[in-house]
Amino acid sequence: METFTALILILDSTVRLSVPLLLAALAGLYSERSGVFDIGLEGKMLGAAFAAGTMAYISGSAWIGLLAGIGVSVLLALVHGFACITHKGNQIVSGVAINFLAVGLTALLGQDWFRQGGRTPQLPTEARFSPLDWPLAETLEGIPIVGQIYSELLSGHNALVYLAFLAVPLTWWILFKTRFGLRLRAVGENPAAVDTAGISVIAMRYKAVICCGILCGFAGTYLAIGQSAGFIKDMTAGKGFIALAALIFAKWRPVEAMLACLLFGFLDASAIRLQGKVLPLIGEVPVQFIQALPYILTVVLLAGFIGKAVPPKAGGVAYTKER
Repeated sequence: METFTALILILDSTVRLSVPLLLAALAGLYSERSGVFDIGLEGKMLGAAFAAGTMAYISGSAWIGLLAGIGVSVLLALVHGFACITHKGNQIVSGVAINFLAVGLTALLGQDWFRQGGRTPQLPTEARFSPLDWPLAETLEGIPIVGQIYSELLSGHNALVYLAFLAVPLTWWILFKTRFGLRLRAVGENPAAVDTAGISVIAMRYKAVICCGILCGFAGTYLAIGQSAGFIKDMTAGKGFIALAALIFAKWRPVEAMLACLLFGFLDASAIRLQGKVLPLIGEVPVQFIQALPYILTVVLLAGFIGKAVPPKAGGVAYTKER
């Protein structure tokens, strides 16, 4: 029974840790399906986390923090779109520039405004997204297996966790069952044909990067005022790049992206549980190795287990209208 309880706790941590990865992966899915590669997921998440933590502290409202996080993330997404779509700049260079910009600005402004080493002051409970308990969660908690799954694994997460997983079927429906999704995917595969049909390639790609900015805003906000009690310097810690890895691992499909993010979240949760543990025939595993384990396995999985991942044909290529 203790083993099952430990497994439930790991799975509970898996869900929480996979949320920012999932939101960022879905964000990249919209952008890259339209043909705009986005290395700047990390920067948009970090900018959103700082904005959300700052505004939640000033206003005392988590929802105002969420709006601020989305606003900053969309602004950074539009900067990326302006550089890559309007001016046909290199998409990789633009994304890297946004990452550097976010890292530098959040550290500078955080130190200048709050004088706490680049972080915001700790947020009160009302300025954060609090856990939502499902009906009868406390009553069923003592029931073996079913009660534990219901009260610990399914119940007790904040609203952004449930929104992240609801975004998966919504994204699938938008991309594969709506006219907007059909056009977005067509822009990423054959923009010339879409242009010939009278649909603006530039407008569709801008809509895609805005969707990307909104979801990155949710991801960054979750880190700052859902999972934590304020912004911490460099708190994204490479999650944007792991989300990109999950997106490639899933071959740009939403359900598979969710499963990949859950896998990476499970690796991260397991690594946390293994810290300080003594393993048979191995002894105590160094903390540094445990912290690096999710990243090592990310590289291993991408290198040997997904087969050939083919991106959208027009991905990374600026579109020039033929005259």
